[in-house]
Amino acid sequence: MQGDYDDIINLPHHQSDKRPHMSLYDRAAQFAPFSALTGHDDAIKETARLTDKKLELDDYEQMLLNNKMNFILNHINEQPEITVTYFIPDSAKAGGMYLDFAGNIKKFDSVQRVICFTDKTEIAIDDIIEIKSELLSENAEVL
Repeated sequence: MQGDYDDIINLPHHQSDKRPHMSLYDRAAQFAPFSALTGHDDAIKETARLTDKKLELDDYEQMLLNNKMNFILNHINEQPEITVTYFIPDSAKAGGMYLDFAGNIKKFDSVQRVICFTDKTEIAIDDIIEIKSELLSENAEVL
């Protein structure tokens, strides 16, 4: 029985005279999977990332926060250690996140409305929702 390809089946494999032999690694790379939608995975991760909504303090909470801030500012020459909870807006989407920061307060910039700490951290007054301090605990009756 004779086959259709019997005349070429035992011929040597052709090697090009113009192109170098491709390694098995390079040949396999031609068939490697690729991402047709570049950046799509990153966009999905960004959409899934959760952010917090900025809280709005009611009048009473705002008054308490202002009283605490005024008391701290009256003792600013002592450079008291305070812990503030403040909001950082997200640069990529609506919302942001709340962080706690502890440090010794150095000064208050009334023009920029920021408190400056001894480590050069600056936090906007309008982003603060809570202030804690040993100084406040010791003088709770004043507040």
